Amino acid sequence: MCAWMVLIGPAATGKSTLGEAVAAATGRRFVDVDALGAAYYAEVGWSMDRLRERIRAVGRVAAEREWEPARAHAVERVVAEHPDAVIAFGAGHGQYTRPDLRERVREALRPVEHVVLVVPSPDPDQSVRVLRERSIATKGTDWITGDGHDFLHEWVHDAGTRELATTVLHTEGESPAESAGRLLDEVIRIRPSPCPGTPPG
Repeated sequence: MCAWMVLIGPAATGKSTLGEAVAAATGRRFVDVDALGAAYYAEVGWSMDRLRERIRAVGRVAAEREWEPARAHAVERVVAEHPDAVIAFGAGHGQYTRPDLRERVREALRPVEHVVLVVPSPDPDQSVRVLRERSIATKGTDWITGDGHDFLHEWVHDAGTRELATTVLHTEGESPAESAGRLLDEVIRIRPSPCPGTPPG
């Protein structure tokens, strides 16, 4: 069965809320990688406790780099196991510094009909500003580490993430329902499915 939709993008873009709305509108299941990831990370010897331990030992940036193979494994597994779902990736699951991991994720996403990069604005700097405000308001973090590394800036400006996407959806000024409706109307319903026998959403 051909995979259907994956939502990727930085933290605080509303991927999960958007994904739930799209899934409800199309009668598909919604899958959140953040909710399922622990089981997949464990298959390759990782856990959130280990990540926290590595952050304390080597710092957030180095620990995130060490964690990349586990994230890539989780992507491969969740896409393979949920072929007709709407899947939301947690921040970082679409972004890799290692070329071999980026290629693994690209291969995992190749059968997916719609890989949607969700960001607020066509202007990357405006996207960072919007996401920073949201992150502070909802999560209590600005995503800037103690040594000054800015994860939001990294995620928003990452060219590799954009290369994975078949569609970029800008959502600033819209409600999740409005963004979901526009995604369905402008992107999905007008684009023929590349998978034989698969109806459009």
